[in-house]
Amino acid sequence: MGVVGRSETFSKLKNALSSNDRTFWFHCASLGEYEQGLPVFEALKSKYPNHKVVLSFFSPSGYEVRQNTKIADVVVYLPMDTKPNAKNFLDIVNPDYIIFVKYEIWPNFLSEIKKRTSKAILISAVFRNSQSFFKWYGGFMTSSLFAFNHIFTQDENSAALLKKTGYSTVSVSGDTRFDRVLNQLNTNNTISFIEAFKKDKTCVVFGSTWPDDDKLYLNFINDYSNRESKFIIAPHNIKSAYIASLKSQLRVKTISYSEMNDKDLSQYNVFILDTIGYLSKVYSYADIAYVGGAAGRTGLHNVLEPAVFGVPIIIGENYDKFPEAKTLIDLNGIKSVSSSMDFESTINTLITDITFRKEQGSINEAFIKENQGAVIQILDYIRI
Repeated sequence: MGVVGRSETFSKLKNALSSNDRTFWFHCASLGEYEQGLPVFEALKSKYPNHKVVLSFFSPSGYEVRQNTKIADVVVYLPMDTKPNAKNFLDIVNPDYIIFVKYEIWPNFLSEIKKRTSKAILISAVFRNSQSFFKWYGGFMTSSLFAFNHIFTQDENSAALLKKTGYSTVSVSGDTRFDRVLNQLNTNNTISFIEAFKKDKTCVVFGSTWPDDDKLYLNFINDYSNRESKFIIAPHNIKSAYIASLKSQLRVKTISYSEMNDKDLSQYNVFILDTIGYLSKVYSYADIAYVGGAAGRTGLHNVLEPAVFGVPIIIGENYDKFPEAKTLIDLNGIKSVSSSMDFESTINTLITDITFRKEQGSINEAFIKENQGAVIQILDYIRI
């Protein structure tokens, strides 16, 4: 998909833009970075409605899901990082302002940006000492950072590492995802079919799960069928073969989104969300959330989405690269489990002890509110 998509980038840009257009260029590696940058993108789009927006992705996981987003006038794959591609791209787009998100460092593109003295910033950046920027052999990559007029980091450690390279125009703004998830509270999160399924029962939502996550919780669901709880599974992979495999492992009454039709959903124990676009709203119905990705090595998914609704959270054991998870574990809003027995003990406590459950959820909700404000800080810096 990416190879074909990249071959179409320049023709798509030429068809969408004219030489008289004033433009913003937003670039994200994939879907996660897009969600991170979205509150900034939305604010700029609102403030400068006459600017056209070019949104580029490197990964198909971002492009395929958000190629029709209303935030952009044209969505493209970023061409491969060569000098001719960088020159051609910037000649066509000619952006007034450029925003890269989190990790995106493409030396040839950034070199061309610097030559043109274009206004460019990197937001929600995270740096670690192990990265090439901070090694003796990383000079070429390190020099690329200086194409950015300003870098907004998520934490103090990242800012300190940048300053060691001689890069000084850096601010610790925090993570824009906090602002993003707080916006979810201002939207209508009602989902009629989830209400029909849950009714007044305790509801556990398993979000963005992988097979390694399934191993932790499936036995518990099968053994818990006679009690007053409902379970919603929103797997990361929604292909029919995987959904069929998941259903075959469940020994309780299970129904999926794709087959619900006019059925009485209240009669089922498990609802499988084999579609996209609902999970952030579904978390508003959760009394307890399990967020997938950390039981294996695929990477922990977004724990902030359920946290904003004041929901206690369970995750797997591989969360070291996710600072918000580490912090919430220390604060006791998230519990990490390493086995099915550990999971069963943890969730039984959360289901039966309502006071404890609400205390954990309140910790998560407060954490989100305390860390908002990155978007305002970034917008205060941007001048067109």
